[in-house]
Amino acid sequence: MQSFQENINDCVQVLTSGGTMLFPTDTGWCIGCDATNDLAILKALAFNDCSESAFLTCLVANQAMLERHIAKVPDVAYDIMDLSIKPTTLVLDHPVRFAKSLIDNYSIGIRVASDKFCQYLINRFKRPVLAIPVHPIDKPHPINIKEISNEILKSVDYVVNLQLEKENTSLSSIIKLSNDGTVQVIRE
Repeated sequence: MQSFQENINDCVQVLTSGGTMLFPTDTGWCIGCDATNDLAILKALAFNDCSESAFLTCLVANQAMLERHIAKVPDVAYDIMDLSIKPTTLVLDHPVRFAKSLIDNYSIGIRVASDKFCQYLINRFKRPVLAIPVHPIDKPHPINIKEISNEILKSVDYVVNLQLEKENTSLSSIIKLSNDGTVQVIRE
């Protein structure tokens, strides 16, 4: 098994080259790619039919990275992030510096990653990572890599070989915050 740092290095190399990876997040296993690269996003979307999705989730390492990718973060967003007891994805107005295909075709949900591996990876990569669920939302989220099809395992460019089971696999809360003050809870 590779070390934590070797996995980070390999993931950064894959992301930088426009590749896809299978990686553990704070809500379970996801397929990831560079959220600023249109070709990488097209490749990642081929794994899961997201055409019915109202939004796609991008992970950022911290609030500073969030602020670089949203034109104006509503003040209430900081309170929600600070007070949340589970992973919380925020759908915010006016995303910037993401791939054009994301901005043009989807609402972008952004979550500050709470998972140690994701935080280190995204800090090192210095860009948001698109995180697409391995299975459609109506199917159970895999907590174990053995629950992921061989087809996906063989099709991604890299599989993180570090953390085979995730303790926390609950879906994130999803809250849409508009700059006009509108708050809509999409999923608790």
